[in-house]
Amino acid sequence: MMSNNSNSLWQPSDSFKKGSNLYAYEQWLKTTHLLEFDNYQELWEWSVEDYPQFWSSLWEYFDIISHSNPTNTTNGLPMPHTRWFEGATLNYAEHIFRKKSDERPAILFKQEQQAVRKISWQELEHSVAKLQATLIDMGIKKGDCVAAYIPNIPEAIVSFLAVNSLGAIWSCCSPDFGVNTVLDRFEQIAPKVLIAADGYVYSGKSLNRLEEVRKIASHITSIEEVILVPYLDKHPQPNFEYTSWDTIQDRKEQDVAFTPVEFNDPIWVLYSSGTTGKPKAITHSNGGVLLEHLKYMHFHNDVKEGENFFWFTTTGWMMWNFLQASLLAGATCVLYDGSPAKPNLNTLWELAEELPIHHFGTSAPYLTACMKEGLQPSTLDLSALRSIGSTGAPLPEEAFEWVYNAISKDVWLCSMSGGTDVCTAFVGGIPYKEVVKGRIQGRALGCALVSYSDDAEPIFNSLGEMVITQPMPSMPIYFWGDEDHARYKQSYFERFDGAWCHGDWIKIFEDGSLIIQGRSDATLNRKGIRIGTAEIYAQLNKLDQVKDSLIINLERPQGEDYMPLFVVLKDETEIEPVTTLINKTLKEQCSPRHVPDQVISVPDIPYTLSGKKMEVPVKKALMGMDIEKSMNKDACRNPEAMEYFIRLDEQLKY
Repeated sequence: MMSNNSNSLWQPSDSFKKGSNLYAYEQWLKTTHLLEFDNYQELWEWSVEDYPQFWSSLWEYFDIISHSNPTNTTNGLPMPHTRWFEGATLNYAEHIFRKKSDERPAILFKQEQQAVRKISWQELEHSVAKLQATLIDMGIKKGDCVAAYIPNIPEAIVSFLAVNSLGAIWSCCSPDFGVNTVLDRFEQIAPKVLIAADGYVYSGKSLNRLEEVRKIASHITSIEEVILVPYLDKHPQPNFEYTSWDTIQDRKEQDVAFTPVEFNDPIWVLYSSGTTGKPKAITHSNGGVLLEHLKYMHFHNDVKEGENFFWFTTTGWMMWNFLQASLLAGATCVLYDGSPAKPNLNTLWELAEELPIHHFGTSAPYLTACMKEGLQPSTLDLSALRSIGSTGAPLPEEAFEWVYNAISKDVWLCSMSGGTDVCTAFVGGIPYKEVVKGRIQGRALGCALVSYSDDAEPIFNSLGEMVITQPMPSMPIYFWGDEDHARYKQSYFERFDGAWCHGDWIKIFEDGSLIIQGRSDATLNRKGIRIGTAEIYAQLNKLDQVKDSLIINLERPQGEDYMPLFVVLKDETEIEPVTTLINKTLKEQCSPRHVPDQVISVPDIPYTLSGKKMEVPVKKALMGMDIEKSMNKDACRNPEAMEYFIRLDEQLKY
C-alpha cells in the first residue's frame, strides 16, 4: 500500500493488519461486546474514555487466572490512589508457565563469542522449582524482598520466577553497578536474601565481582543468606558464607507451586537513576504489570507464540523486566550478555540471522551508532525479522532512514517511549499505521496521553508537556518507604492538578503520531523559545565528525542566557572547522536560536547507568551547585566524564 506522505517509510499490508493480535482483539470486541471501531484512533479514544471497561475487557480477553474474583475494576479514586481489581488474587509467574511447550525453548542465551545455549521449558521449570524450595528453606514468604546482583543470564530469569512464584518481591541491579550505587537501592527495601553472580563479561573481559558481593552482603544487615551463581568460574573462592547455585540445582526434581497475591500487591521494586539524589524505589503491582505487559506485548509489539523476542539490555534497565513479557506471549526470550560491539557492531545482527530473531529490541543510541559506522545488515539473511524496537532516547530521522535503507524495506520499526515509572511504553508501535520518518506511531491503548500547554490545555502540532490524564494499572502503587505518597505526588502531580506530568516535551500531530523532544527539565529556554535537546542532537547525528554531544542552557541575570555545546570528536578532528559546520547546520536546518554560544571538545559525555545523557546534573555542576547535592557520581556509568565537567569552569565564557 502506497502513502501520499513523502516521509512515509513503511506501510502495513492488509495481511499484516489482519494477521495482527490487535485485529484479533478488535474482532473479539465486536462479537463479544458489540463494540466496533472504524480506525485505531476510535479504538484508542474508547480505551481511555471508558478505561474501566477497556481494562476489564483485557482481563476477560487474556483469561486471567485469578484464585478469587475481583469486586470491582477500580476503586474509583483519582491518581495516585487508584486501585484495580480489588479482591482478585493471582501470580505473574503462573501466567508465564501456562505457555510452556516442548515445541520450543523457553530461553536462548548468548555470551560474547560463545555458542548459543538453549534452555528448554522443562529445564526452566525444574530450575525454578529447586530455587523456590531453597528460598522456602531460607524462610522467604509472600511479601519478603529478595535482591539480585546478576548479569543478563538465564539464572536471572530463573531467580525472578522463583521469587515471584512465592509472592515475594524482586529487585535487581546489574553487576556493573558500584557498591554504593547498589547500597543506595537495596538498603531501602531490606532484602532477606541476595542472589549474586561472581562477575560478568564485557568486551572480551571477565570482570570478577566477588569483593563487591561481599561488601553488599556485609553492609545490608537485613541480608541473611547469599546465593552465589558461578558464572565466570565453576569453583569461585569467595571470602564469605554462601549457598552455591550448583548445590541448589542438585536437589531432587519437583513441581513449581504458585502463591496467589492480591492484584495490588508489589511484584518488584525498580529505581530511578539517582543522579540528583537518593534513587526513588518505584514499586509496581503484580496485576498491574501483568495486564500491561499482556497488552503491550500482544497489541503493540505483535509478538506471537513460537517467535524469538530479543531486547539488548542489562538487568539494571527496566527493559529487562519488560523482557519477561515475551514469555507471557508464548515467545522464546533471547538474552545476550556482553558488549554489542565485540568483536564489532555487527554482532547482534549476526545473532538475529543465526537464531533467527523475529523481534529485535535495542536503544536508539545503538541504532545511531550502527548508522554512523556505515553498517549494512541487509547483507545478512534477516528475512525472519518482523520488527525492530527502539527506546531509551528519541530516534533521529536519519536512523529511521538507515533502518529502511540498510536493514530491510519490510521491517516494522517501532520507536517507543515509556519508562521505569510504569515498566512499559506510553507510546509506540501500532500495527495498523504507517511508519513516518522521525515519528513514533501513536499512543498505546489505555494510555490517556496528551500534550499540555502551560495553561493545562491539550494542544496539537506544537511542543507541550507529556501528561497522562487517566490512571493505568502499571503506574506505581507507591515508592517504597514514601509515607503518605509525598515523594510520589511531588514526582508526578505537582505541575498539573489531578494529572500525571511525565517530564518529557512532546508534540502530537493530528493523525496521532508524535515526537518526543527530550526531558522538559533539560529544555533549552532560548530567548523565550523552548527548544528540545533532541532537536539539536538529531542534526548533530548527521555529522560524521561528531561521535557524541550534550547541550545545556545556563540562565544569566537580566534574562540573558548562555548555551554551550559539548562534543566528542572523532580521532584527529579539529574543533574549529567542526564548530563552523555545526553552527551552519543548526542555523540552516533549525534556526539561529539553535546555534550554541560555544562549541567545546570534551573526551566523553556522562551517562546514567541506564544510558541517559546527564544533562541536568551537568547544568547544575556548571552553575556552581554543591556537587554532593546535585549529583551522585556512583549513579554515573562513566564518572570520569562527569569529573571533567566539574573542572570545566575556566573554559566557559559564562
